[in-house]
Amino acid sequence: MPVADHVLRHAAERPARPAVCGHDAELSYAELGTDIQGAARHLRGRGIGPGSLVAIGLAGPAALLTAVLAADLAGATPLVGDPAWGRERWARVTGALTPDLLVTEPLPYAPGRALTPDPDPADLAWACFSSGSTGRPRAVVRRRASWTDSFAPFSELAGIGAGDAVLVPGPLTSSLYAFAAVHALAVGACAVVPGRLPTTTPAGMRATVVHLVPHLLDEVLRRPGSLRTAVVGGAALPPGARASAAEAGVNVVAYYGATELSFVAADADGGGLRPFPGVEIEVRAEPGAGLGEVWARSPWLADGYLGDVPGPLRRDAGGWASVGDMARPYREGEVLRLRGRGDGAIQTGGATVVAEDVEEVLRTVPGVGDVVVVGSPHPSLGSVVTAILEAEGASPPSRAALESMARGGLDAAQRPRRWYAVPSLPRTQSGKPARALVAARLAGGDPDIRRLA
Repeated sequence: MPVADHVLRHAAERPARPAVCGHDAELSYAELGTDIQGAARHLRGRGIGPGSLVAIGLAGPAALLTAVLAADLAGATPLVGDPAWGRERWARVTGALTPDLLVTEPLPYAPGRALTPDPDPADLAWACFSSGSTGRPRAVVRRRASWTDSFAPFSELAGIGAGDAVLVPGPLTSSLYAFAAVHALAVGACAVVPGRLPTTTPAGMRATVVHLVPHLLDEVLRRPGSLRTAVVGGAALPPGARASAAEAGVNVVAYYGATELSFVAADADGGGLRPFPGVEIEVRAEPGAGLGEVWARSPWLADGYLGDVPGPLRRDAGGWASVGDMARPYREGEVLRLRGRGDGAIQTGGATVVAEDVEEVLRTVPGVGDVVVVGSPHPSLGSVVTAILEAEGASPPSRAALESMARGGLDAAQRPRRWYAVPSLPRTQSGKPARALVAARLAGGDPDIRRLA
């Protein structure tokens, strides 16, 4: 069933219920349903229907969600992109793929009869860009069933229902935040979509659930308001985050996934990551190796990349897929112990260092807000481990304090040889530190990256 059909059903059953609270509009389900129908008729009048690709670059979250659901109702595939992109940028990121329509203004209302499409679960029903930590966007597309059929197990896992107000404090161009908003509307909840973490917006304080990335959790917990649950994805939880949330009366549901794989594993109680409902997991490692690649098989996998562009998604003949994330050896029934993306590994003096292992230790140093670890070229070692810190306060911890923590928690090969500080780390759309961009700026001599003596 299209998500738009869910919204229209809620509009008929609970028309006055708040549906969307954005900086551009606040809509009840009745108002949202009316706008979706009118916009879908407009699209059909433009020749948009099943098999069409509609590129959507709108800054207003309410207008964006209306356009996405209108395309859904019309039977087309919506592709959400950055509202700052012009037509030339759209042409570059879509490559040889040409959208049938580019939406850069809110869709107008067209009067007429209600649309009642007959969708197929195999329809291509959602597309969004994934850049990972590289900054090179790829359009990931998924079939209707892989998108909407995961709503029920996710609702049960996170305890989200029609009575909730779900805060989505990030851009809907991110698949993490887009899923949060669309799922909220599918279950009849209110999607609070300010596009960022609100500081004074009262609507944010009325939220009962928040979807976010780890680096925003601490700020949310300082003013939890009526929050009951925090759904955290995109990266590993920092040390002590779950305990801090419990003190604030907030339950944390953490999950691991990827735009291409959707949900892979979840941790709702602090017991560790275990397979998301319907997911099988394998960690494929060479005999005796301490790390292997994570492979998943599930109904939730994406179809692939639009335009057949290359990317990290790989499949095998058995229906398994991987994006190259690494984990400790795993057996069914055990906890999945992630160690990050394979391309984050650093080869130094014959040793392989996983950047996330080092980052996990350094984040426990008082005064470190976040950290990125990369490899810097070295004439004899190949690379040396290099840490770039984002301080919590006005200044970073001393190098002596950092090296003391490194000696106590890291093997010799893992300890950073070079230390830098930066006012703020660049991040991907989903809020993760952009590792490749940090490395590029460091190599380019960015003056904002200061070496610690």
